[in-house]
Amino acid sequence: MISKRLSFAHWGPDLAGGLTTAIISLPLALAFGVASGAGPQAGLYGAVLVGLFAALFGSSTRLISEPTGPMTVIMTAVIANLVAANPEQGMAMAFTVVMVAGLFQILLGALKLGQFITLMPYAVISGFMSGIGVLLVVMQLPGVLGHASPGGGVLGVLQALPGMLQNLKLGEILLALFAMALLWGMPASWRKRCPPQLLALIIGTVLSLIFWDTGDLRRIGEIPMGLPDFQIPTFSPAQSKQILLDGLVLGLLGCIDTLLTAMIADSLTREHHDSNRELLGQGIANLVSGFCGGLPGAGATMGTVVNIQIGAKSILAGVIRALLLLTVLLGAAPLMRSIPMAILAAIALNVGVNILDWSFLKRVHNVSRSSTIMMWVVLILTVFVDLVVAVGVGVFIANLLTIKRLSDLHSQNVKAISTPDVKLMLTPEEEELMDKFGTRVLLFHMSGPMIFGVAKALAREQSAMKHAEVLIVDLQDVPLLGVTVSLGIENMVKDALNQGARVWIVGARGATRERMEKFEVLTQEGVFEAETRLEALQAEDK
Repeated sequence: MISKRLSFAHWGPDLAGGLTTAIISLPLALAFGVASGAGPQAGLYGAVLVGLFAALFGSSTRLISEPTGPMTVIMTAVIANLVAANPEQGMAMAFTVVMVAGLFQILLGALKLGQFITLMPYAVISGFMSGIGVLLVVMQLPGVLGHASPGGGVLGVLQALPGMLQNLKLGEILLALFAMALLWGMPASWRKRCPPQLLALIIGTVLSLIFWDTGDLRRIGEIPMGLPDFQIPTFSPAQSKQILLDGLVLGLLGCIDTLLTAMIADSLTREHHDSNRELLGQGIANLVSGFCGGLPGAGATMGTVVNIQIGAKSILAGVIRALLLLTVLLGAAPLMRSIPMAILAAIALNVGVNILDWSFLKRVHNVSRSSTIMMWVVLILTVFVDLVVAVGVGVFIANLLTIKRLSDLHSQNVKAISTPDVKLMLTPEEEELMDKFGTRVLLFHMSGPMIFGVAKALAREQSAMKHAEVLIVDLQDVPLLGVTVSLGIENMVKDALNQGARVWIVGARGATRERMEKFEVLTQEGVFEAETRLEALQAEDK
């Protein structure tokens, strides 16, 4: 499978894509490693391993996978909580969470559930991603101001912010401002020649060495060279439950992040990825990365878009990128020890700003009130409560609104008719017979999918059945009959039979007829079947 996808036919563009994306990934991997609390080496391990194995075992040919802003936000919270609870084993437990996330992604891919991951309203996705952007920005404020993270998440940073502002570290602030000015103000034509993140890293480090003494600034320090040391963590059953839950959250976020990026790649390349296979590849990648002490990763939009724009054609670009970063990790680590922490904090903060869904935030209030409320609820819950709660509440609200809209729409297709109805478009023969019968015959017409929200309309129309001698339930135009509506029809039929009326079930076919059979509606005494309304009316006219 890998040999078929790893092609050297376009090695020139693939080499350019791998080299360019490696240059882009380097500063981001260092920044995310430091931001997470796992260290810069964890960011590099993640960039190498996630990128390599996702490219080899995934589906999209030009998707670049690496540690991303959203995944780093989750990992930061995981590391902080586990290390605080168990200082000796906490870090190893955190990487176990990464492995659990990978296993969860493999499971989702094996169960063919990839196609359902992104089936959620855009307002929920927008609020979720913007909330993660806010989280990442807030968590980088201490580094930009020259302080270590105070812990305690967003609330901990906000509570410590007044003290930080009273004790500003001018040197680190100046370096952070320089980096942000370069990241935000660099002309587009220059960005094509050199990634602004790498330029900020190099120039910022050189300036810090020229104008500041080594001891005046917080720097990365020594980065371990070579391959990682493997650790087998030990933890209690209670901690196992926490690790499992954190792994599920991390894995689900990685699925969403990756598949959204893969969809962007498809739109640019006119190709179509296999969501299930992509999840398998991402799961394998995160499993290996966690085992080796690397950060979790997902499909990265910026790296993927650049890879496509450079002209890469196959997974060779992703493989080359991973091997180049591995070379840096094995041999060039000493060159990075002097990088100021403020520069990395500024790079991570810039990622947070870019994650914010500015285009939707600006116009969501003009789209719909429900989407606005949904987006802000998810955003606030993401920042101040919990990511899983945010997505769960958002999807729940979205489903309720969708069900309400569908129910209102399909309720209009439930009609109790005792006289010819123009909107129903009865045939001349049917109109003649309906006129002849008058109120003795009640035609109960339904059309479209009958989901549970329609049951209320069914009960409302049922009140017209009081004086009817014949009830005709027309199901010809019903492709889907839900359980709740089926129960409603069953009760309606029983009420009609109890008052001495005859009942005709018209046009029940396929799954609709099977549902009626399961509820034993068709086998009751006094219930008859007909293929059409006319057939039932003609039978009553004899």
